Amino acid sequence: MTDDMKSGLQPQDLMALIEVYYQNGWTDGLPVIPPSENSLNAMLDACGLKGEEVIGKIETRNVFITADKVAVNAVLAGCLPEYMPVIVAAVKGICHPDFGYHGPATSTGGAAVAVLVNGPIARELRINARDNVFGPGSRPNATIGRALRLLMMNAINTRPGALDRSTLGNPGKYTLCFAEDEEGSPWEPLHVERGFRKEHSTVTLFATEGIHQIYNQLSSDPEQLCITMADAMANLGSMNIVGQQDFWVVFAGEHQEVFRRKGWTKLQVKTCLYEYAYRLVADIKRAGRLPGPVLEEDEITQRHVVRKPDDILVISAGGRAGAFSSCLPGWGSHRATCSVTTLISRT
Repeated sequence: MTDDMKSGLQPQDLMALIEVYYQNGWTDGLPVIPPSENSLNAMLDACGLKGEEVIGKIETRNVFITADKVAVNAVLAGCLPEYMPVIVAAVKGICHPDFGYHGPATSTGGAAVAVLVNGPIARELRINARDNVFGPGSRPNATIGRALRLLMMNAINTRPGALDRSTLGNPGKYTLCFAEDEEGSPWEPLHVERGFRKEHSTVTLFATEGIHQIYNQLSSDPEQLCITMADAMANLGSMNIVGQQDFWVVFAGEHQEVFRRKGWTKLQVKTCLYEYAYRLVADIKRAGRLPGPVLEEDEITQRHVVRKPDDILVISAGGRAGAFSSCLPGWGSHRATCSVTTLISRT
């Protein structure tokens, strides 16, 4: 029961109120939870912020994002108050200059903002890191990512037909939030790799063109798994083959075990993926992805999907059963955006 219903608002009135939100363009196409004074205060109290406090600024739009705007959209999305510190950290991430908000948010490329949560808070909030990790069924996964997208729409006007000029978009633009399976991983967690302590909780953001699933149920050899993944990474239609921006690779349980049994480090995985994830410049030119005629040297010149192995972020997530993993290509180019990790502040 919502606070409004407790105060006497009847279900039919609540439905009418939701329709007002639809008419004003304040939803993502799904029903929302109308905020009340009590629900907004609960959100602000959970992160220890006053409504007027500025969390960040989108420089290219000259938009200041205040705590009350974040709280409103968190309620609309269906979040619990304890999710607020994660959402605030994500907002700081999209405001970071390295994320380059304007490009991925407004491009015809239709990027989703992937939200990866690491550290103790992921387990405390039960953010899903295993079965159906990119699918439905987990409230924190669904609503945290949704809150960020609603904020982008309602506070920054990144709406379809306005600033959001996506040709196709992708379902991750509703929500794309998950946690790393740190307990099951054969490697150190991503936030530790990026310089944080294991006891820290962080959010890492990434502008991605979508999720590409790969399947290899026969191989027990790490290099063969990398070859399978690299082939999906280096398709001629990918933005990465030209832009060479960051690339996320998510290995699930059975594939993780292949690397664990053979003792492969994360650096070995990145290096192997880098070596195989390329196309010849001649092929790229023939596909019209690079300008100019095909030269003799183009037939032997490799163009990798990233500039260096460390631009590949290797993440452990997904169910323990099933020979599936996935890759998430980046949006744009390495000059326009990169992955950003922010610390989650605990009150």
